[in-house]
Amino acid sequence: MENKLRLDIVTPHGLVLSEDVDEVAATGTDGEFGVLPGHVPFITTLKIGMLVLKKGSDTEYVFVSSGYAEVSPDKVVILADSAEKSEGIDVERAKAAMKRAEERLKKAEEIDFVRATAALERATIRIQIAEKRVAR
Repeated sequence: MENKLRLDIVTPHGLVLSEDVDEVAATGTDGEFGVLPGHVPFITTLKIGMLVLKKGSDTEYVFVSSGYAEVSPDKVVILADSAEKSEGIDVERAKAAMKRAEERLKKAEEIDFVRATAALERATIRIQIAEKRVAR
């Protein structure tokens, strides 16, 4: 499609999103990247982060919990462990998860530090995305 990208976000639970967009920005393990129509093909791993979609003057946000991005000149495929559109994020649940993760991190000797840190990061990103939804 001319001057558009097809964006597909897929998780083990199925297709989360399939839309034509003008631009996609994501957080790869080597840093943030943006994709416009005609981009050079590449594949990268993704960190827990925020996917930003631009459609005309609208901006949408999607939470992505690690995975892969495959970019081609007219398509971006995100294969993620989990993904949530901003409107699907339960802020109270994310705040509760953040509190649990912070409490676990205070007991560093007794817990799996990597797992607790990842839980904290997931909760923080979800809350940030939900706040962007409210700010619009």
